[in-house]
This record gives sequence, C-alpha cells and structure tokens, in this order.
Amino acid sequence: MASPLMLVFLTALPGVLCYNSSFIDLEANGSNKSSIRFLVLGDWGGLPYPPYVTPIEKATARMMAKTASQMGADFILALGDNFYYKGVTDVNDPRFQVTFEDVYTQDSLNIPWYVIAGNHDHAGNVLAQIEYSQKSKRWNFPYYYYEMNFRIPQTHRTLTIIMLDTVLLCGNSDDFLDQQPRAPRSGVQANRQLLWLQERLAKSKADYLLVAGHYPVWSISEHGPTDCLLRRLRPLLKKYKATAYLCGHDHNLQYIKESGIGYVVSGAGNFMDPDERHRNKVPQGYLKFFNGDAGTLGGFAHVEVNKKQLTVTFIQARGTSLYRAVLKSRDISTEDD
Repeated sequence: MASPLMLVFLTALPGVLCYNSSFIDLEANGSNKSSIRFLVLGDWGGLPYPPYVTPIEKATARMMAKTASQMGADFILALGDNFYYKGVTDVNDPRFQVTFEDVYTQDSLNIPWYVIAGNHDHAGNVLAQIEYSQKSKRWNFPYYYYEMNFRIPQTHRTLTIIMLDTVLLCGNSDDFLDQQPRAPRSGVQANRQLLWLQERLAKSKADYLLVAGHYPVWSISEHGPTDCLLRRLRPLLKKYKATAYLCGHDHNLQYIKESGIGYVVSGAGNFMDPDERHRNKVPQGYLKFFNGDAGTLGGFAHVEVNKKQLTVTFIQARGTSLYRAVLKSRDISTEDD
C-alpha cells in the first residue's frame, strides 16, 4: 500500500513523466524488419529467502530466452509482483540481483524490460524500483503509469502500450485472504490516473492500442474479475476500441475475449495455480483458453505485431505453444485459433 512519502512524491512529481508521447524507434535499433515482438511476463518475483527464486521462475526464464532467440523479442513487459512477498526496501536491495539480474542472464533477454508494480511490490518501496531504472541498462520503470509508442518497422502502422498502476487505481489486496482490492489509498491520485488514461485513449490514433496492468479485468481463477476495473477500466477499453488488455495477478495463463477485445492473463512466471473458482463470474463464451497446470513449469505470452495483425502465443516453460489468438487492428474484427 502506498506510503505517505509515496503520496507526497506522486503529488509533487511533474506529469511529464507519465505523458510520454514520443516514439521508441525499434527500426533504428535493427531489432527486426517488419514487426514488433515482445514477451509478456507477470508475477515472476521469486522468493524473499534463499534461494530467492522458484523452479518455475528459472524454467520460465530459460524458455523465455529460447523463445526470444527463435521467435524474436524487442522488449519484455513485466506486469507486476516483481519481488515477492513485500517488494524491495531500497534501490540497493539485493533482491534486484538475486531475483532479477542473476536469473534472466541470457543474451536474448538483455533487452529493455518495461515494468509496472503489483500488489506485492506496493507492500514495499515502489519508488526504489523506479529508481533502479538509473542503475540497470535494461530495467525501464519511469513512473507508476506511462505510455509507450512504437512505429512498426517498414510500415506506416503504429502500436501504443499504456502501462497502468492498478494498485494505485483500485487499492491493495491480500492474496492470502483472497480479497478484492480495497479502496485506493488516495482517491485524488486514483482519479488523476483515470483521467490521464481517458485522455490518452481518446487521443490515440494507434493502429494497435494495448493497455497493461497488474490486476485482471476478467479472470476465472483465484482472484476472479476485479470489480474496480470492471467499473472503471472496462467501459474505457470498449469505448475507445482497445485491441487488448494485458495483466497478471492470477498465477496461470488465460485468454478471454469480449466485444472484440482480447484479455490476456500472463501471471505464470513464478507459481502455477489451477484454481477455476470464479469460472461462473465470466460470462459464458468469453473464455477461450486456460492453463494452470503446474506440470508445465510456468509460462508467458509472446506477442507479434505486424502490418496485418497482432498475434498472441501462450507458451509453457516446457517448450510447447499452448494457444494462439489473432487480433486485427482497431475497427477490424478479430479471430482466434
């Protein structure tokens, strides 16, 4: 939960940090020729005691490296719960080294990581995670919420990814009590983020518009749909024709589709949970894919965006592609296979 110091920081920090509208030019970096490719990883945050990692985190890291090498990856979205169970204490916390730097060591993962915080991170010092961006060449966490814009190489198409702090928006939650997020610590800050989001969505001309947060909008698993996001975020995603919403929080892989919007749950980076207790909270027909089998040793999503379509591939740590979903650019119908 946000500390008083954090709330002072949020009030005082210039808005320019979260209003980034410049383009990140992947073409100049020679990353690939005609598409943008990235990995989506949630809930990957190891353990707060030796060995500071789980077998699932290590297996998932190895498969991420192989996938990035074979299928390509320009960057990684890290969607919160980066350090279990109470985040980090300061920018010099050894958890940065033992849970992050020492685990994701392969060359193919030495690419930009774009980070947001989850509920476990908010139990610690999120400002320290933001500050770590100044110490690590690949860790990018400029603010609690921010926007990234990309030109798809060799095309005139664009991709926008809006990274949210759903804990500041909805409040923290206690995983062990299976709680919905409590009310936000600061209603002012929650409304400020929501107004910022609505402005960015309304102004977006991107061909592909993604929104990412930690809490799910829809989920059939332990935490279920997030009431706050159903009320506050889902109407905006529908109104402004978002392509997809990406999240973690529940420790499995899910794909849910509503009104042409793809809802991707990728929270299998550290634990696996087969729980389906909230299946009846998701309308019939919305759920397209679910995997919480611990035998798969974790997993993540690979996303490729090109001129014609956005493809999400769910991959288990054992090396098998589990499901693929295809989304067209905005205002065009979607299909799955």
